[in-house]
Amino acid sequence: MPKSLKYASEKKGLGPGSLIHVGNVLQADTRVTLIDYSSSHYEEKSVASVEDILPYREKKSLTWVIVEGLSDASIVEAIGLHFNIHPLVLEDILNTHQRPKFEEHDDYLFVVLKSLLPEEGDFAITKEQVSLVIFRDFVFTFKEKADSLLVPVLKRLENSRGRVRSMGSDYLMYTVLDAIVDLNFDIMDKLEETLIAVEDEIFSLPTPVLLEKIHEIKLEVIRMRRFISPVRDLTAGLLRSESELIDPSTRIYLRDVHDHVLRIIESIETHRDILSSLLEIYLSSISSRLNEVMKVLTVFSSIFIPLTFITGIYGMNFEWMPELKWHWGYPAVWLVFIATSGALFLYFKRKGWT
Repeated sequence: MPKSLKYASEKKGLGPGSLIHVGNVLQADTRVTLIDYSSSHYEEKSVASVEDILPYREKKSLTWVIVEGLSDASIVEAIGLHFNIHPLVLEDILNTHQRPKFEEHDDYLFVVLKSLLPEEGDFAITKEQVSLVIFRDFVFTFKEKADSLLVPVLKRLENSRGRVRSMGSDYLMYTVLDAIVDLNFDIMDKLEETLIAVEDEIFSLPTPVLLEKIHEIKLEVIRMRRFISPVRDLTAGLLRSESELIDPSTRIYLRDVHDHVLRIIESIETHRDILSSLLEIYLSSISSRLNEVMKVLTVFSSIFIPLTFITGIYGMNFEWMPELKWHWGYPAVWLVFIATSGALFLYFKRKGWT
């Protein structure tokens, strides 16, 4: 059996709860970090095996386990075995194509969502699936790779500032969700800057490359909408939940996250409309430029039509054409050419066609 599958369809034929990593391998090795804390102490260390976590089950403090890298399904399986996590939940953790959702179980909560980050350069986003399993005194976080996503939360815990060290696992869940959701505001800021730059380019010099850029941005916005829209149902489910694992005092904070999600979704919809408008402006600008070119060509054609007519008449070479024998015929024709062209040009100028 392969260690990792790229698509969920490759699991066809396997039974429900088959624990195989599905998705791109963003980190080959799996790193497990344990943070144990209370209002009076803080401990952070790397653990080599799941068995090193088990002694912390007897402590009265809160233990946060961060698993970074999901290609080794045996670690996730061992955690599920020791902490009695349902195999279908473990399967969702390992399937990185999972839709954001919230589930309630008898003694734990399960949350999965996408963390989005803007890339350097042109507007594009990278995604990472983050799964949370929340017990009374234990919180497990499963990530696809090691990065700086949770650094602000870890610094708050380490510095012992604020209420996070004195609150329960539900507040830690809120803190992680808040950190992930608020990253989307950075994406919205970069998207707005990108659209302003695109608008300036449209009015200065619309090119096929710019059209391709607009389509790429539109695809990224559609991806964002697909990843963020379900988070609204996720946070609404947390607010409706009657689980004893969510303290009433934490609900006001979860409501704040829910409001942030709504703001982000509204911003995405607004930027989608702006992109559609920019596309229409681009097409109108191209059409306007084409009309200008056609107008110039038409003016030149209109000027040369009478000249061509005169040239055609005297190019017939009939024997009895009196003007052909006239000494001043050639200069006279040029005077007619210049006078006709000048008169037509002044006429078009007065009409505003040139």
